[in-house]
Amino acid sequence: MSSVLKIDLHTHSEGSYDGKEPVGLMVEHVEDKNIDLDGFVVTDHDEIEQSLEAVKMAEKSDIIVIPGVEVSTKNGHLLAIGVEEKPEKGKEFMETVESIRKMGGAAIVPHPFQKTRHGVSKKKIKDIDAVEAFNAWLFTGFQNRRAKKFAENHGYSKVAGSDAHSLGMMGRAYTEIEIDKPQEEIVAEDVVEALRNGETSMSGRRAPMYRAAFHYVKASIRKTAYYFSRLLERVNKQIYRYNRPLREIYLRS
Repeated sequence: MSSVLKIDLHTHSEGSYDGKEPVGLMVEHVEDKNIDLDGFVVTDHDEIEQSLEAVKMAEKSDIIVIPGVEVSTKNGHLLAIGVEEKPEKGKEFMETVESIRKMGGAAIVPHPFQKTRHGVSKKKIKDIDAVEAFNAWLFTGFQNRRAKKFAENHGYSKVAGSDAHSLGMMGRAYTEIEIDKPQEEIVAEDVVEALRNGETSMSGRRAPMYRAAFHYVKASIRKTAYYFSRLLERVNKQIYRYNRPLREIYLRS
């Protein structure tokens, strides 16, 4: 029995210098089926702690969260999917690709050729596991077409990612990955292997304005509720601490 998973391979949490969302909220957002995803990867910039935390949070869930990181190589950014430690930043692009593979991960070049977004140039890509041929950020239509053509000309797998830095962007683009297993038996290693073997297809589009607005509003409400609940937890702990002397007096009486 084969399964087709919808995975957003490129998201950012508050662990990134330019991210906003706590990973707990990201996991809840996908787990509660607010968006049509089976899983996602947190790929913070040169940080992996939040990604590993998200994996732990999803262990008893029916969604799959895969560890990852967006590495700053000497020649541009590179996604490391399925790794449990972050590759050293600042190394040559192909050296980092090999390092990711040795760690058991898949190396994917995100938003290639876009200098303003630290995209890697064509001449530096000698070999890669996949190319992000659809990135959901606005104004990337031309660059997406360039990336897709490059991947097709060189026989590389094509993947899509939202590159979300906020909750409302998650799932705006995702990769469909076919794996010859029931979904409940699939683990991160299966996804990595499928990415390397090219068992992927892309899905992503700009939603109509009214639908985009609806999802942004829903995400904003969820985010507000999340932070409010965290605030109540902290307030409750403070009340408990301040009442401790009174409780002790009561228990001794």
